[in-house]
Amino acid sequence: MTASYAENSVDSKCSLSRLAPLEAILFDIDGTLCDSDPLHYYAFREMLQEIGFNGGVPITEEFFIENIGGKHNDDIAAILFPDDLQRGLKFTDDKEAMFRRLATEQLKPINGLYKLRKWIEDHGLKRAAVSNAPRPNAELMVSILGLSDFFHSLIVGSECDHAKPHPDPYLKALEVLNVSKDHTLVFEDSVSGITAGVAAEIPVVGLTTRNPEHLLMEAGPVFLIKDYDDPKLWAALEELDRN
Repeated sequence: MTASYAENSVDSKCSLSRLAPLEAILFDIDGTLCDSDPLHYYAFREMLQEIGFNGGVPITEEFFIENIGGKHNDDIAAILFPDDLQRGLKFTDDKEAMFRRLATEQLKPINGLYKLRKWIEDHGLKRAAVSNAPRPNAELMVSILGLSDFFHSLIVGSECDHAKPHPDPYLKALEVLNVSKDHTLVFEDSVSGITAGVAAEIPVVGLTTRNPEHLLMEAGPVFLIKDYDDPKLWAALEELDRN
């Protein structure tokens, strides 16, 4: 296999030292704290097929990544139901109910998450979850992962003037935590999320949980990691500690 975009970028600029002293870390939820996209994809595929979307042909994973993954439900509804937005919004509400049922039984953390949690707590950093998911989904996922007491705040895109890919949710997180963008780090897994973090002028580390690396790199992260066990991440954090 050829060297990945992540490896190439790490060789040249895998450094977080300019963030010293680090004050806060912000996390997306879906695909960043947990590998939830397969559950979202399953719910969308099954429910869209039931109503005869695309002539009854199931949507592909590529369609999901391009049109749904990381986006806010208002935007998804407009994409899937351009001629009937209200129907689209009702559909996405019903889909989220199905997702919550699936998540309760099947949600798993990203590898290394609890190792990173301990590092963050040991360093006394502020932390917030920043998600485009509806609040009931976001709160459920954080609870299932045992992180309800970990996060100081939960910022939801629909409660901001604009959801991701706009910077508003991340700017709100900075305000709520009372921290500087120059001393804050974001973890994200989608093009929409990375775009939002970059637009807020906060360095973003991208996770290659499900989305293609070349698309993530085009959004402008500092570098990419596979998960929170990735040696590239810990090398960068150790370097940050030395500054």
